[in-house]
Amino acid sequence: MWRHLSLPSLVLKPYLTCSFNLTIAAYSKTLTMATAKSIEECDVGIFCFISQTPGFRGILKQRYADFIVNEVDTDGNVVHLTCMDAPPQAVDEGETKVCDPMKKSYEAEIESFRSLVGDSDAERLGAFIIQATSGSEDSDSPIVLSPDSDKSHRTAVHNFFKENFKFLVTDTVEGPDVALKCVRVRLSSGAQSNNGRKTRKRKDRGDRPFDSRGSNNWPDHLGKFLRFHLYKENKDTQEALGLIGKMLGIQPRSFGFAGTKDKRSISTQRVTVFKQHASRLAALNDRLIGIKVGDFCYVNDELLLGQLLGNRFSVTLRGVVADSEDIVKASAESLGRNGFINYFGLQRFGSGSVPTHLIGAALLRGEWKTAIQRDVVRKAREYYKQSNDFEGTLKQLPRHLVAERAILQCLKKCPGNYLQALKAIPRTLRMMYVHSYQSYLWNHAASMRVKNYEAEQVVPGDLVYDEVDDTKKVTSINVDCDNDGSDDTFDCNHIDETSGVDFPERKSFHVKTVTTEDVAHGNYSIDDVILPLPGFRVIYPANDIANVYHDLAKKDGIKLTEHVHGVKEFSIMSMTGSYRRVFQKPMDFEWELIRYTVTNEPLTETDLDKIVKDKSMTVIKQGQNEEYEAKSPYYCSEQLIIPEDNLELSLDDNKVENVRQVELAQIKSPESQLALKLNFTLPASCYATMAVRELLKTSTSVAFHKTLNQ
Repeated sequence: MWRHLSLPSLVLKPYLTCSFNLTIAAYSKTLTMATAKSIEECDVGIFCFISQTPGFRGILKQRYADFIVNEVDTDGNVVHLTCMDAPPQAVDEGETKVCDPMKKSYEAEIESFRSLVGDSDAERLGAFIIQATSGSEDSDSPIVLSPDSDKSHRTAVHNFFKENFKFLVTDTVEGPDVALKCVRVRLSSGAQSNNGRKTRKRKDRGDRPFDSRGSNNWPDHLGKFLRFHLYKENKDTQEALGLIGKMLGIQPRSFGFAGTKDKRSISTQRVTVFKQHASRLAALNDRLIGIKVGDFCYVNDELLLGQLLGNRFSVTLRGVVADSEDIVKASAESLGRNGFINYFGLQRFGSGSVPTHLIGAALLRGEWKTAIQRDVVRKAREYYKQSNDFEGTLKQLPRHLVAERAILQCLKKCPGNYLQALKAIPRTLRMMYVHSYQSYLWNHAASMRVKNYEAEQVVPGDLVYDEVDDTKKVTSINVDCDNDGSDDTFDCNHIDETSGVDFPERKSFHVKTVTTEDVAHGNYSIDDVILPLPGFRVIYPANDIANVYHDLAKKDGIKLTEHVHGVKEFSIMSMTGSYRRVFQKPMDFEWELIRYTVTNEPLTETDLDKIVKDKSMTVIKQGQNEEYEAKSPYYCSEQLIIPEDNLELSLDDNKVENVRQVELAQIKSPESQLALKLNFTLPASCYATMAVRELLKTSTSVAFHKTLNQ
């Protein structure tokens, strides 16, 4: 029997218009409200819906298993975890058959080198190798061979080292006069002495793109990068990779991935790691909690941010209550047919006490001290104000708060230098603040576009791509991120639920303004409408929507067409900007209604569920008395018990601490409940929560959905 859903009249009326009057006064009010309470959708310009279907009650992410994300790679393949075993070929070949080059005798090679360069340089090289193999401090200093005016001969010397002394590297330096040059020889950063001591100082590795320790003997037949599929439960991407990196003893910069995934979810995505063997990672599976790795292969290129088409979502809304089941069905059909407003979701604006767009606004105004004060956790900030104790404040900050710790550590060294402290934050993260403000303006402009002109047809002054092809329909258009493919790591408290990063389009698309003639001839549809994310290269709509950007920015003390200060990276006029579609339809959209009686029973099968089930079926087929030789270390009965969300798991010094196995309580409801299960694909940087919002006609904030669980 359906229970009556008591919703505000705001939710029950047809929705083609916005739920708030979008006046500049309302904009200004949201800035004040955002600092006083947890962020709400209206604070960041999310006001409107496009469908006329009424909303209904449904709980988003009651369990993290209700929100499953699978990355879609650049070839359109959905990424799944299917196997956690290391590939049998060449798994240990590189580890067991390659000897330590520093323990080998090079007498024969030195004699060959003597015939190429003469006695003097051969003796100099022999002494250098002896120093290196003995662990002498002198091996840190390079040697310079005799001056040589013959370029072809110098090339032969370089090639000789490449073929015979792989633990040494060479380059060419200026000689005693202009006509002469010398070959310089030094120890490779990956080489080790007999006692295992690193012969290159740690500071000399600071600008290298990867942690190359131990990779000097990498087999030639393997690609430099191990690509694997990362499966994680209730963990953000950087947290999971941080654990794996700690267990492997490598730095976070060794990993590459196409985008971050939401923490409160189960997700599978591709990751690359520099020169690591699959056997090492596969061995971690029996020690990792809520994380699994598999589907290993060696490739020549690392994954870069933005190298994905999108994400495949499986979203389950539990506890669905509506006046009739037909309302739920009509809403689901409408979502598939009409789509949703392509807002930047709440995740875009951070989970901290101060929304990231407010920090971004302070940066754009050049208020470095204000930006820093807003970015430090409230409790730690109060402690610092009272004590002026950097060390004590740092101890109060969790290590995952990368930005806050970077700021305090820099201020400790350079008191009062707030701009330098901001630049101590990893570049990718500090630029997220500015991009967040761009998103804030875009959301407001999108709401005004729907409020003023509805969501049915193109109007004069709209912006569209001049020629739309199939690839543009699949690929989202995001904020420009010049040079954001850096090696810096993310603080995932500030990152989005899906791809989490903005990656510039590889193609240059021509943008035009829709004319009255275009509208009359039906040249463009509502799906073609785009809005800019501010920058010096974008154009703005030729109607009143352009005023939203400039008026709101002016209220924040920001000019979109002038340099406010001289710091390039925190200036709108130094960013190219880009465009984003106003309306988005879910692709490959499927939905179904499910009846269930056990409140927390799984309603969707995960990648790990499928692997465990397949292994279980194999064991049953073989019989209980037969030994299952193919049994993997990850296959055990404990894996069938997934820790509930409130079970805190931590791993320190490669050990799992404070882990309790808790069986899920089988709480039965007095009557069956209804769930709506949705499966769909979205382009990168589109928000599944905004699609759900269009269905429910209610907020997607975590705080709101927690109240529905009570």
